Amino acid sequence: MSNTPSDTSATAAGVRTTGAPGSAAADASGAYIRKGFGLKAEVQETLAADYTGHLVDLLRERDYALEAGDTTIRLAREFGFCYGVERAVDYAYQTRRKFPERRIFLAGEIIHNPHVNAKLQEMGVIFLSAKGKGFDYAPVEPKDVVILPAFGVTIQDFQTLRELGCVVVDTTCGSVLNVWKRVEAYARDGFTSLIHGKYYHEETRATASQVEKYNGGQYLVVRDMAEAELVMDYLEDRAGVQPAREPLSREAFLERFAKAASDGFDPDVHLERVGVANQTTMLARESLAIGAAVGESMTRGYGEAHRAEHFRTFDTICSATQDRQDAVMELLRDPLDLMVVVGGYNSSNTISLAALCAEQVPTYHIADPDEIDVAENRVRYRRIGAKHHEDEMSSWLPTTGPLRIGITAGASTPNNKIGQAVARVFAIRGVDAGSII
Repeated sequence: MSNTPSDTSATAAGVRTTGAPGSAAADASGAYIRKGFGLKAEVQETLAADYTGHLVDLLRERDYALEAGDTTIRLAREFGFCYGVERAVDYAYQTRRKFPERRIFLAGEIIHNPHVNAKLQEMGVIFLSAKGKGFDYAPVEPKDVVILPAFGVTIQDFQTLRELGCVVVDTTCGSVLNVWKRVEAYARDGFTSLIHGKYYHEETRATASQVEKYNGGQYLVVRDMAEAELVMDYLEDRAGVQPAREPLSREAFLERFAKAASDGFDPDVHLERVGVANQTTMLARESLAIGAAVGESMTRGYGEAHRAEHFRTFDTICSATQDRQDAVMELLRDPLDLMVVVGGYNSSNTISLAALCAEQVPTYHIADPDEIDVAENRVRYRRIGAKHHEDEMSSWLPTTGPLRIGITAGASTPNNKIGQAVARVFAIRGVDAGSII
C-alpha cells in the first residue's frame, strides 16, 4: 500500500463516480464513491481514539528508541499504517457516518488486521464471505452499501455490484490500481502476465482478473523464485535450450499451477510473450529478482532481440512496502537480541518483514499484543513459513541482563497495537511503560 496519496478514476470495470462527495447523487442507489464523503473531520476523533499510540509517539520523539534500565526497545523508522490503509479505514468510518440507517457490507476484510476488522464489525459492518475467486453478494440489495477493500476486487465483482445497483464505496489502494493498469496493458498487447504473488490473496485475484478485459488475456501466478524457476525451465526447454533443472512435463506444469493460472492457460503457447508484475506487498528484492531472472531466461532461450520484443518487467512494489522493508534492514545493522513484528498473520507485507528479520535475528511475528502474556512471560507467535498454526514459547524474554529488542509492524497495523506490544515487553522486564513518559 502506498505511502503517498495516489488516486485515480481507473477501476476494474471502468466505473466513474456518479456524484461528488456529499451530493444528492452520492446518496442514491447505484452511486460509485471513490473520494469519500467529505466527513474526514467528523470521524477523526473516533479514529484517533481507536488507533493512536502514545508510546509510538514517544518513540518518534526520542529518535525511535526507548531505554529503561538495561532494556532498550528500538522501532524501525517506517512502520505501521500507510496512506492506502489510512484512506481505506477512514472511508469505512465515513461510510458508517454517512449511512447510519443502511446496511453496510464489506467485501472480505478492509485490510489484514484483526483489530481493525473487529472494530468495523462492532460498528455493524457486515463482512461478505468469499465465493470462488470473488465474494458472495447474495445478501446485498439495491438499497444497501458495499465497501470495497484496499486490496480491490475482481472485475467480475464490479460487474455484479453494478447489476445490483447498490452504493459502492471503493477504497482500493492507488498502488494496486497502478499494477492493474500494467497488467491490463500486458493483456491488451498480447503478453501473459506473470504475477509474483499468492494466487489466493484478494489483491492478486483482483489484479489477475484485469487480463479478462481482453479476449485471450492470460495470467500465471508464481509464489516465489522456486516457482518462477519452474516457469523458466519450461520456457528454455521449449526453446531447445538445456535448462538448469529437469523441466516439468506439460501435464505436470498445468497440474502444479492449476489454481494459479487463467482459464485456458497453455504453457506451450502463453509463455511466448511475458510481462512481469507483482502483488504490491511481496518481498521487494524477490520480486525484482524474479523479473530479472525471467528476462535472462528469455535471452538464453531465444536471444536478446527476441527478449526485447517478447518480455516486459516493471517494479510495481508499493513505496510503503519498500520503505518498511528498507527501514527494517537499517534497524538490523545494529546488534539486536530479537525482533517483534506486529501484524495480521494473513498480511503479506507483515510476513515479508518477519522473513527479513528472521534471516538475522530471532523473530516473533505476533498478530496482536494479546499474544504476549506478561504474567507468564509467554508469547504465542507464528513461525516463518507456517501457514495455519501458532507456536508458544515460555520464558521467551530473559528477565535480567541487558536486552536490545527491535520492533516493527506491517502496513495494516495501527499505532496503538504497536504501543501495546512495547508496553507488554517492558512489563515483562519489570518496567512500567508509564514511568518512561
